[in-house]
Amino acid sequence: MCGVFGVCAKQGIDVANLTYFGLFALQHRGQESAGMAVSDGSSVRLHRDMGLVAQVFSPAAIKELGEGSVIALGHTRYSTTGSSRSENAHPVPFHHPLLGPGAIAHNGNLLNADALRAQLVEQGVIFETGLDTEVMARLIENTHGRTWEEVVRRSFARIVGAYSCGVITPNQLIALRDPYGFRPLCIGYIPLPGQPAHVVASETCALDTVHATFVREVQPGEIVIMDEHGVRSASFQTSNKHAMCIFEFIYFARPDSILKNCELEDARIRMGHELAQEAPVDADMVVAFPDSGTPAAIGYAEASAIPFREALMKSRYINRTFIQPDQSLREAGVMLKLNPLPRSIKGKRLIAVDDSIVRGTTTKRTIERLRAAGASEIHMRISSPPMRFPCFMGVDIGSTKELIAAGRSVDEIRKHIGADSLHYLSIPGLIRAIGRGTSEEFCRACFDGSYPVPVPQQLEMDKMQFESPSPQLAKV
Repeated sequence: MCGVFGVCAKQGIDVANLTYFGLFALQHRGQESAGMAVSDGSSVRLHRDMGLVAQVFSPAAIKELGEGSVIALGHTRYSTTGSSRSENAHPVPFHHPLLGPGAIAHNGNLLNADALRAQLVEQGVIFETGLDTEVMARLIENTHGRTWEEVVRRSFARIVGAYSCGVITPNQLIALRDPYGFRPLCIGYIPLPGQPAHVVASETCALDTVHATFVREVQPGEIVIMDEHGVRSASFQTSNKHAMCIFEFIYFARPDSILKNCELEDARIRMGHELAQEAPVDADMVVAFPDSGTPAAIGYAEASAIPFREALMKSRYINRTFIQPDQSLREAGVMLKLNPLPRSIKGKRLIAVDDSIVRGTTTKRTIERLRAAGASEIHMRISSPPMRFPCFMGVDIGSTKELIAAGRSVDEIRKHIGADSLHYLSIPGLIRAIGRGTSEEFCRACFDGSYPVPVPQQLEMDKMQFESPSPQLAKV
């Protein structure tokens, strides 16, 4: 997760305000903290804090950031390394001894962060946080080079893992994506008189918010430099395979975004079509676990000719429960977020569609509430395969103990969540629904355990801890 948004423009364009609105569009990618770094061509200033975008940036703060600024880089954070504290908010500042100040914002997770940190500590580097992003920042500070491009390229040549990054310097905005392309990153421009403003964003939906035209995705292993002279790019790392996170298509990215030339709303509707083909069932209505389950539920209803109805009303003021940093917050969020409509569902057989079951928190509690509201049958249909393995590339799954599907059969999961039947979409069905590329072009390790890059042994041991099946299910 995490959202990155940056703008490089000419004098007189309010880059801070544009970045503020861009971050609003990426709020779904991180809700713990937000921040922005700006440059006036000679210095870099920073504002960041805990909270949502609207809480972190007051009108006065945006006005101050915008004064004289020609480049801005913003971030919304969802923590995977480094705890949820204000000092861990992004962008993370740095100061190169030859080239001057800068800051970095990061979406992803580094696999060799501990090794790089140890090497830098041996050189006398002092760290202030546990962030892997700070490892990047200190690496930039301690890498020789005559230009920012040279320093950044040399720094990232030592980094292994998932990263889609923005780097701001006094006179440049630099975007980078790891050679596997795990996390999304795209380029756009705002057509302005004289010279367009160039934009980099985690998702295309953020471009739409600031009326920017989508140009293309940053390619895996590509570095893109934006400055007063325009945009130029080069390849800095290569890989013989790409491995974009397939969960971006299922849940993470907004449905109005485009990834790999695929409109996500349409792909998610097709996931529902595939579910209806794989697991038909007699029922009175198809309902969604909103909002992320809605497109697939619509698709299931279309393919099955069973009417789609609303059964759960969602509060728009409750954040995404999956990305809450604490289990107790997830539990509370589920109860506050969804409220059943008894008149619609009493005595009815429901096909309930959701995008995934990760920890089982939302699904179990929501089914209980549907039962209490009078549903006679509840058949769960999930528009992704079972998540059986932890993610090492930027998703906050601490270990297999947090995954309800790890080491358990589908029927055991069904019994635990209280459904009358349960079916997960198959990997072939998912790939058909996406319709872009083959299974080998995506990272699907959370489903089948096939990691595209070698995972450090200790990191793998820490996460690969299975619980025994049935006796422990009540603790999930």
